[in-house]
Amino acid sequence: MDATEVPKAVLFGSADGGLVAAFVAATFPERVQSLVLYATSACLRSSPGYEPGLCEPDLESRLGLVRQHWGSNAAPFGFEWLMPSVGGDAELRHMLARAQRLAAPPEVAADAYRWMCDADIRTLLPCIAVPTLVLHKTGDRSIPIGHGRYLASHIPGARFVELPGTDHLLFTENTDAYLDALEAFITGRGPEREPDRPIATLLFTDIVGSTSTAVAMGDTGWTNLLEHHDEEVRAEIVTHGGRVVDNAGDGMFALFTAPARAIQCALSIQDHLRSLHLQIRAGIHTGEIESRGHRISGVAVHLGARIVAAAQPGEILVSRTVRDLVAGSAICFRDRGPHTLKGLSEPWQLFGVLRARDT
Repeated sequence: MDATEVPKAVLFGSADGGLVAAFVAATFPERVQSLVLYATSACLRSSPGYEPGLCEPDLESRLGLVRQHWGSNAAPFGFEWLMPSVGGDAELRHMLARAQRLAAPPEVAADAYRWMCDADIRTLLPCIAVPTLVLHKTGDRSIPIGHGRYLASHIPGARFVELPGTDHLLFTENTDAYLDALEAFITGRGPEREPDRPIATLLFTDIVGSTSTAVAMGDTGWTNLLEHHDEEVRAEIVTHGGRVVDNAGDGMFALFTAPARAIQCALSIQDHLRSLHLQIRAGIHTGEIESRGHRISGVAVHLGARIVAAAQPGEILVSRTVRDLVAGSAICFRDRGPHTLKGLSEPWQLFGVLRARDT
């Protein structure tokens, strides 16, 4: 701060970084404008009078997991509770694994984690005299919310905000809620943020005859089959550069940056599901969406859902927008004429994707 001529700063810290930020705020209050602590604990270890902490066996178990899984592509340390909301995202899993490998070898990471487990700043909390905001997600499994409540109740005048979500990492879900709280605390004003409205291609899939199949197979058999379906479909979406937004019931909703990729993905999904004796219908549309963190909405989403509902069993149905955008490609279509889609005032021209054997 001296080198850059910054007299005062807002300090932000999370997890072990929160320990350091709180220490600086207590030690150098004249240099700290305000303090923000996210997903931080005063002490990870359980002790008399400190209920949120972890017992010794649990801490040792976590240290064992660090040594065993740190940097593993298949299952990097903590992936299931650092960002459970995106557990099926292979790209994020590999990103976390790579970040861990670049950061430290497993034994060094375990030593750092043990330091975090042994750290205890409870006696410092009453000494923090700067405006403080404590943020914590309600379902955080890495550092449960009881730690955040303790911090807020022991730092004089601290403001506590519970954020919705389960991810320990803050950038994977409900980022708007976090940013709104942060902006209001630092500036004293509420946010005036317009939603992002990017152009995206939306793919909706739906299993044909799911109800009758579920009745015929029974609950256990259908659940197992649905799990295999979800694995196959997720894998194909990731392979074709897409992102799964939701899997509701017996279908999937995914986003792509290019309509041709969404079409090729739908064709590939159909091929792979034949081994499971499943048939799907698919609907694809390209349009402007509203993006708030991982929540996707807008007219384009409703339109995509209506298109898949209009598709015949085994058919991939697309809007005219998609057909026009892939003009000049090797993809061929059958004109399915104008359709009146529920909730939309004007008819939409729809087209069925043709396989090479059908052209």
